[in-house]
Amino acid sequence: MNTPKSLAALRAAWEPLACRFCILALHHAMLARALCAAAMLVVSLLAGCAALPDNVHRVASQARTDVGDSALARIAAASLPGLDGAMPEATDVSGVRLLPGGDQAFDARIALAQAALHTVDAQYYVVAGDTSGQQFLRELRDAARRGVRVRLLVDDLYAGGDDEMLAGLAAHANVEVRVFNPLPARGGGLRTRVLLSLHEIGRVNRRMHNKLFIADNSFAITGGRNIADEYFGRSKPANFIDMDALLAGPAVRALSASFDAFWNGPLSYPFEAIAAGQRPTPAHARERFAELVRDLARFVPPDERDVLGRSPVGAQLAQGLVELVPAKVRVVADAMVQAPFASDAGGDVGEAGEPRGREGAVMAANLDLFKTARSEVLVVSPYFVPMPRMIEALAHASREGASVSVMTNSLATTDEPLVHYGYARYRSALLQMGAALYELMPAGESHPAWSDTDSGRGSLGRLHAKLAVVDRRWFYVGSMNMDRRSAHCNTELGLIVDSPALAGELAELIRRVRMPASFTVSEAPQRGGLQWSFLREGRRWVLHREPESNWAQRLRWSVLSLVVDEDFL
Repeated sequence: MNTPKSLAALRAAWEPLACRFCILALHHAMLARALCAAAMLVVSLLAGCAALPDNVHRVASQARTDVGDSALARIAAASLPGLDGAMPEATDVSGVRLLPGGDQAFDARIALAQAALHTVDAQYYVVAGDTSGQQFLRELRDAARRGVRVRLLVDDLYAGGDDEMLAGLAAHANVEVRVFNPLPARGGGLRTRVLLSLHEIGRVNRRMHNKLFIADNSFAITGGRNIADEYFGRSKPANFIDMDALLAGPAVRALSASFDAFWNGPLSYPFEAIAAGQRPTPAHARERFAELVRDLARFVPPDERDVLGRSPVGAQLAQGLVELVPAKVRVVADAMVQAPFASDAGGDVGEAGEPRGREGAVMAANLDLFKTARSEVLVVSPYFVPMPRMIEALAHASREGASVSVMTNSLATTDEPLVHYGYARYRSALLQMGAALYELMPAGESHPAWSDTDSGRGSLGRLHAKLAVVDRRWFYVGSMNMDRRSAHCNTELGLIVDSPALAGELAELIRRVRMPASFTVSEAPQRGGLQWSFLREGRRWVLHREPESNWAQRLRWSVLSLVVDEDFL
């Protein structure tokens, strides 16, 4: 039911204040209950009872395996060293390449889409409507025009404003677009949609955070990057410092199985079934899509070499051989459960009757990995709010003689101040157990980044990579932040890789490039409390308060953090 025009003025006056509390409700279960009860009358006046359609028809489909005639399949087989001519699926060894630079990470996705012969499968939390998002969707359309089957699965939280682009893509032959766990209210901006979906607040809080791109079931890219300018060094205000991995071999088939499970699951809705408003004819939707992407700028060529000295994936594909490191790879993926959170949004039980404190498969795999450490644990996470089992795992590693280091954003670089204060509660405890803490400095204070995000294309570098390195042999890379939201609410996807070569390379990158660009947090020996130290022009500087902040900001966020449930930060 649409909002009556006579209530437009009421909505315009009331919505901004109410939406602030609605977004906060996503983070605090008890507050959610109270707000839902108080707001339901107003919600019903503004929008009626928004609901998802019943009896949605879904056609099941699976990743194709008959791709041997694909150029990508042949290149993947040729690029896996040490197999003595065996096909990749005949061994348990995959090929892995790290993608630290945003420009090369974007180039890799585009090059794979352009080379695909049979299928492209893409699964993302965010596909933005900016230049990168439009260029990405244009390549999917062009692949479909060549006869490639394209499946695009996008989480719904941020997809509501991009209906025109998604509708235009979905209108093309060989393309299907699905939306994961759509909010009951489809129209309007994010805050409006959350507000009008308060009657299913538990559903709103269940998000698909996975990031995955697969071409011809032969090459895959997964890691921390969504599809938006700030993930590829193209945003003027700020860019994310991130990490992806390119894979070939058996791990790709495991990633395809994860994609299929989400694609065919009951929380993935065909776009046409939930699109807001009157749908244009397919012909008009295709024409409008063509108009939107017609005047896009040309692709910015990637650097000739990334920080690891490797040339772009696109150039290597053109030569018929991609530089990969052989490694045993374990794909870890959270289950796409049959139902979202219980409708009461606040009980002690989560999905499928499981206790709320039980973490997903990706977090559990990382905690188990930490406990095996004997010499070193490096944890990199933009949002770090440790739960008791994580503190226990890191403390166990420390007791076994491993050095433990944690790197995250500082208050000056984070885009989630509330999450930063959730982390801040644990700084002293982490230091007392022997961990070293590093917080990323603003770009103007730092050394060059491991990617191009600090190179002048953006004014601020923000950490977004999700990594862990253990004993310089194993490493984790994926979509999961080391926080409670990722453990308990989101679905996540990641890799546990056994490769001394890659783990050592990644550890050196963190210690050589990122740690010198970070504040070192320690206990102040005489003053008490904490201090932040850093090097500038050969001189060591020490700060005794949160860098790049004032007392009003610190008071505001520290007070708010006291009323937000840490499980939902």
